[in-house]
Amino acid sequence: LSALSPELCRINEDQKVALDLDPYVKKLLNARRRVVLVNNILQNAQERLRRLNHSVAKETVRRKAMLEAAGGYPQGLPGK
Repeated sequence: LSALSPELCRINEDQKVALDLDPYVKKLLNARRRVVLVNNILQNAQERLRRLNHSVAKETVRRKAMLEAAGGYPQGLPGK
């Protein structure tokens, strides 16, 4: 999108009939801004999921160690 704006200006200069490309450039810049915003939201969500996954894995290890220290799995639960 960033490279498209200069390209549109060059096309505009090359044409005999002057076209007003400013509205199109503004729309492209607005679309770029929205894409960047969505990208930031997705990156933040991915980081939160990574931290949550890390916490779950840490808690799983802690509970497994606690069960093993208590002498195995409780009655009625299959061991792995």
